[in-house]
Amino acid sequence: MSPPDFQAHNAEVKTVWEAYRARRPFRVPIVFGFNPRYTMFNHPANPRGVTFEQYFNDPEVMLTRIIEHHYWIRHHVPQDAEMGLPQDGWTVSVDFQNCYEAMWFGCRVTFSPGEVPDTEPLLKDDDRKRMLFDRGLPDPFGGAMARNWEFYDYFLKKKSDGTEYFGRPIASVLPAGTGTDGPMTVCCNLRGTTEFCTDLALDPDYARQLLDYVTQAAVGRIKAYRTRLGQPPKTETCTFADDSIQLISTSMYEGLVMPFHRQLIEALSERGPHAVHLCGDATRHFRTMRDRLNVMSFDTGFPVDFGRLRRTLGPEVEILGGPAVPFLLRATPGQVRTEVRRILMTGIMDGGRFVLREGNNVAPGTPIENLRTLYLAGKEFGRYPA
Repeated sequence: MSPPDFQAHNAEVKTVWEAYRARRPFRVPIVFGFNPRYTMFNHPANPRGVTFEQYFNDPEVMLTRIIEHHYWIRHHVPQDAEMGLPQDGWTVSVDFQNCYEAMWFGCRVTFSPGEVPDTEPLLKDDDRKRMLFDRGLPDPFGGAMARNWEFYDYFLKKKSDGTEYFGRPIASVLPAGTGTDGPMTVCCNLRGTTEFCTDLALDPDYARQLLDYVTQAAVGRIKAYRTRLGQPPKTETCTFADDSIQLISTSMYEGLVMPFHRQLIEALSERGPHAVHLCGDATRHFRTMRDRLNVMSFDTGFPVDFGRLRRTLGPEVEILGGPAVPFLLRATPGQVRTEVRRILMTGIMDGGRFVLREGNNVAPGTPIENLRTLYLAGKEFGRYPA
């Protein structure tokens, strides 16, 4: 795409989002979820072949790699977001992937060739499962989070120095840890997924204790970070994730995990409405979260029955989702076009509160042709009657 195309594209994007937010959409907005893993492995946006181990241990490597990633996405992937060079400069966040919370509690990070980094459970052995309670809540700025703030300060210095990347300065910087991957998900990181799901069934008192510990730690960290960043202690809405609740029944969710979602929401936000990111097959919990937690925006994964979900939640609830990421990885462009049309014809557009995206977070190796096809098909089939 040439610069004039970017200018026209960005003007259209502005009108799309203005109409959507005013509740007068003329077509469905279309976005993609990316993080630097998409352009990390044997990708032209990573000409130096940077590995995640290097990325986690050198702030200049991380900063440069993040901007290389954003530059490539902005110049190759059409979506309803600004394309081309950023008008006001780069927005960058310290990125320890989905490891940052487990790292903070003391889990060891592992790096395998061609894979995203992961962490090893700290509490997997039953004789050690209470060890964190004896330590007390972790220091928001200690442990792995000390490195987080070292990287943040490095990024911030590059911003204050006016250092340019691809001819643009850094406009804003954020540390990792201003949100949370969710109480149950972090418990699974710490304890092991099988072990913690077993705890929920056979040792619910311990499971509640660990959920409470993780939730208190997350709230304390987020509040401390907001103070350091000059932000208010509470926001109007709370946006959080907890992908692991896909593993449990709604009755178990309501009895054991939802109280800690409420604790998180009440500590960090006002009345809402709130938003949640839930990958996997978690839609059975959505009505409960709408009715009891005032969650009115759901960023979905897969599998999702979009027509049924819209009928269940009603026209006022915002839903984000679309073709599953394994499908997008392997499908032909023709199959992608057919799937986008199918999804948009299910009734998901009723009420004008649907955002089309992949479900959820584009996998490395996904053909760029499939992403472009999704965008064009969304524009073709996602129009509302005049």
